[in-house]
This record gives sequence, structure tokens and C-alpha cells, in this order.
Amino acid sequence: MKKPPNYYKDLEDLQAIDFAILELALYLDTHPDDYDAVLQYNWLIKQRKQVKKAFELQHGSLTSFGYSYARYPWDWKEAPWPWQV
Repeated sequence: MKKPPNYYKDLEDLQAIDFAILELALYLDTHPDDYDAVLQYNWLIKQRKQVKKAFELQHGSLTSFGYSYARYPWDWKEAPWPWQV
């Protein structure tokens, strides 16, 4: 399913934040007292929520099962699923 170019850019932005969050979580597993890393982790979580919300408003839901708000009419089956892009 072909999507507009900004779809892929927006998805890549979200994936970059997810990557940074994962890397910081792994780092914090071995450095739990790194205050700056905890601050950065929390900042990235906040950014991710904003980027995800903006993505879903423009392109549709990324997930189902209560993690994303639904549009009306129900359009989950219409958007490409994350593994399809």
C-alpha cells in the first residue's frame, strides 16, 4: 500500500524516538543512578506521546487494543499496519 512521502518521514521520526527510548532503558538497567539519563528518558517519553498523537491524527492508528484512540468511522482495517510499510 503506497502512502504519501510524509507518512514515511513521520513514521521514521517515531521509530527514532522509540530507538532512543529503548537504548536509554537498557543503559538505565546498568546505571540506575544516572540522573541525567532518567531526565532524558522521561523527556523522550513525553516527546513520543506527542509525535505518536500527531502521527495518528494525520495518518490513522498505529495500534489497537486500547493503546490508540479510534476515528469514526472505525478505520483500523484501512490504514497500513506497521509491518506493511
